[in-house]
Amino acid sequence: MVLHMKNIAVVCGGNSGEYEISMASAKVVARNLDSSKYVPYLIEIKGKEWSCVQKDGTKYPLDKSDFSLTIHGEKIIFDAVFNAIHGSPGEDGKLLGYLDMLEIPYSSCGADVSALSFNKFMFNHFVHDFGVKTARFYSFIMGESIDKDEVIGDLGLPMFIKPASSGSSVGVTKVKTEDEFDQAVENAFSAGDRILIEEFLGGRELCCGVINRGKEVLVFPITEIVPKNEFFDYESKYSGESLEITPADIPEQISTDVKALSSFLYRKLDCRGFVRFDYIATETDLYILELNTIPGITQASILPQQAREFGLTDKELYTIVIDNLFDY
Repeated sequence: MVLHMKNIAVVCGGNSGEYEISMASAKVVARNLDSSKYVPYLIEIKGKEWSCVQKDGTKYPLDKSDFSLTIHGEKIIFDAVFNAIHGSPGEDGKLLGYLDMLEIPYSSCGADVSALSFNKFMFNHFVHDFGVKTARFYSFIMGESIDKDEVIGDLGLPMFIKPASSGSSVGVTKVKTEDEFDQAVENAFSAGDRILIEEFLGGRELCCGVINRGKEVLVFPITEIVPKNEFFDYESKYSGESLEITPADIPEQISTDVKALSSFLYRKLDCRGFVRFDYIATETDLYILELNTIPGITQASILPQQAREFGLTDKELYTIVIDNLFDY
């Protein structure tokens, strides 16, 4: 049987500090999609400029009225979208709501769970209803008065101050002294209108990737992050300044708990495609840090490492989430 080749828009770029990482992720995806079934088009989204980027650098504007493309007089309609935008508007649900209205299927979680998980303030409150533990925190919106003495007195030092909605640790500071507090608040507000101030949890940082293959949910081997810097910050994530151990050398009970909770939340949140759950395992408890609905997916990123350890090739990993959208 000869399959009809399907046009796939690999959307990338975005409007955040993760723009370059997103562009790199998209190029990896475009190279690895099954070329016997799919024709990938790199669609760069940056502010109001949406365009298709050709291999020679030529750009063709996208028609936002129906998310179509015209090249040399030929109109190209996309059968599906591979969402590779880290940050806004791909990871916070904005682009996904637009695609929902156009009835164009896409590879990632839906608009609702994407918006929820991107806002860590909302996400923390949501998972609490399932009995999932998070770090104790305060949250403030821009312009609110912050009683520094009260916050430090309650949470202690060190602590983390971060934007409520951001990725790749942009705007995150580990505050070790009272003198660092005000600057850390300013840094966090530079990346968003709401911030979180969280207690420091001493423990092991663990990541667990999950993907669906049809109705089957696959839970990947766990990775332990051992940062060389103060924490797993932007530099640690993208310049190799951390040790990523896959599979993590952790007690069996912790591994079981992490995988079980990841699978549970994936189903309860109605996640789709691949996601990554991040945790801190202390000596006594397991705490969730966040859900990444668009995790890093370059070949050096954590989730692809886990997939390879699980037994999936890069081609299989990136193709599965598109295969899910079609009834073969």
